[in-house]
Amino acid sequence: MADLEPARSTDDSPLSEKWQERFAFFEQYGGPQSPAYQAAFKALPAKKRRLISMNFIAFFFGIVYFFVLGMWRKNLGLIAINLAIGFGLGLIEIAFDFTFPRGIEYGINGAMAAMYGLSANYGYYLTRVKGSKSWNPFEGMRWF
Repeated sequence: MADLEPARSTDDSPLSEKWQERFAFFEQYGGPQSPAYQAAFKALPAKKRRLISMNFIAFFFGIVYFFVLGMWRKNLGLIAINLAIGFGLGLIEIAFDFTFPRGIEYGINGAMAAMYGLSANYGYYLTRVKGSKSWNPFEGMRWF
């Protein structure tokens, strides 16, 4: 990965080394749906794969972090998904006079955190470099 050129940005503020490396990878190999990306990603060592695919700040502080990065549209999309899931589960609990076990709640919260963590890097690349204004938090991701 040493031969990758830093990606250009539509924003003038400097990027950290981590962001430059992530953006250069996306510039060279495309997005997660691209066959070139998938092949290059599999060839990376585990530490580099984590750097490219997962953002731990977004995992732990997703709602705030997405606003800080300027991805407010994608953030509102994820918040809407979270509210819809919570509302649906609340309706089930009321309709059946049932309370979900704490483990289910923790699992759902973990899944939401994972959605933030896994979509942050490529979403930020699309927003910052490509100028994307999409509301879809999973734009260009493999799962959608």
